[in-house]
Amino acid sequence: MGYENGIGAPHHVALEERRSLTVSGVEDVERFDENAIVLSTSQGTMVVSGSQLHIEKLSLDGGDLKVEGEIDAISYEEDQRAGRGGFFSRLLR
Repeated sequence: MGYENGIGAPHHVALEERRSLTVSGVEDVERFDENAIVLSTSQGTMVVSGSQLHIEKLSLDGGDLKVEGEIDAISYEEDQRAGRGGFFSRLLR
């Protein structure tokens, strides 16, 4: 898995002052609320947790996401999305 193997888009994460997060390589937003955002990225499932989180910008065509709020943690989980679509893919079916 990864762009260097020719699979997926480049994945970059930039956190500024724990208040603004920019992520590239986003494939889908699986779920979100003001305390957590779960993303499918080209490098696996990413979980952003905190408080007062909101999605400022989302471009699935470009794979870019910007989150604002109090960001407490960023982590990656085992990829368990095989056969499942994310929030927006289910919404658009």
